[in-house]
Amino acid sequence: MLELAILGLLQEAPMHGYELRKELATKLGTLRAAISYGTLYPTLKRLHSAGWISEQATETDIVPPMTSKRGRIVYKITAEGKERFADLLAQAGPETYDDAGFGVHFTFFSRTDRATRLRILEGRRRRIEERREGLRDVLARAGDRLDAYTLELQRHGLDACEREVRWLEELITNERSGRTPSAATGGTSDPAAGPAAEAPPEEPAPHRDRP
Repeated sequence: MLELAILGLLQEAPMHGYELRKELATKLGTLRAAISYGTLYPTLKRLHSAGWISEQATETDIVPPMTSKRGRIVYKITAEGKERFADLLAQAGPETYDDAGFGVHFTFFSRTDRATRLRILEGRRRRIEERREGLRDVLARAGDRLDAYTLELQRHGLDACEREVRWLEELITNERSGRTPSAATGGTSDPAAGPAAEAPPEEPAPHRDRP
């Protein structure tokens, strides 16, 4: 998930770690809580070792507050990294139906071919339909034994699933007819994800912006 997101962002422009984390947090919205320096830099190191990104020290770069000189390392995607990104975009297996995988792939749908988009959307719909049926079963079998707040939480989850299924069905219909969401629905967003996430407030960078 993070690998795809990093390579996708670095295709847009080279970035240093602090910038990259901010962009990831903005792009991925509700998934941003999973993005920390403790997960970002090991992933960058692995991508660099694989030859998918390169590192460049730029002494003239503006260093974010509270970062060391090492924060001037800028990451750039390589030709091999662009091929890796294309390979990841073409994947449409079960991992792309889960919440995190689907969110990242959906972020880069404009760069994904239509057939792959359809496979991911249809797989996601099946996953949410299974989740919906599971919640319905819980409410039918044990609803009268749940306390009021647990019952309300289950109902909230069921409502979110039903809304997401409708949203996915609309997207699938649009894909099959060759329309984009903005052209067909006026920019409909994922109702299960809630309103578009605002850019998170800037956080103080760690004392050492590790490469």
